[in-house]
Amino acid sequence: MIAAIATLLLCQLLGEGIHLLSGLPLPGAVIGMFLLLGWLLLRPGERPSLVQVSGWLTAHLSVMFVPAAVGLIEEGPVLARNGVAIVVATLASTLLTIAVTALVFRWALARQERGA
Repeated sequence: MIAAIATLLLCQLLGEGIHLLSGLPLPGAVIGMFLLLGWLLLRPGERPSLVQVSGWLTAHLSVMFVPAAVGLIEEGPVLARNGVAIVVATLASTLLTIAVTALVFRWALARQERGA
């Protein structure tokens, strides 16, 4: 269990380091996920402790958003000034994401049916 947690944290740390040193426009956490994916692909096999740890983290994911929510509450004046623009941008990007996802799904489904 400790080794699985250490693996996740090491990938996170390496991702943050790569982000800081290279200036890549990706967050360190995303780079760390790619590193973890690469490691999992290079060393195939079942990892029950990693599955257990990631399952626990996923089950308690809502608790991890508490600091972000508190940070938003502290930004009251900024939200008051830009709240409408933030809501409009969020709604527009959500609708765009849904539309693009539906189009890609329809394209993939049609391509699969032609190939079958």
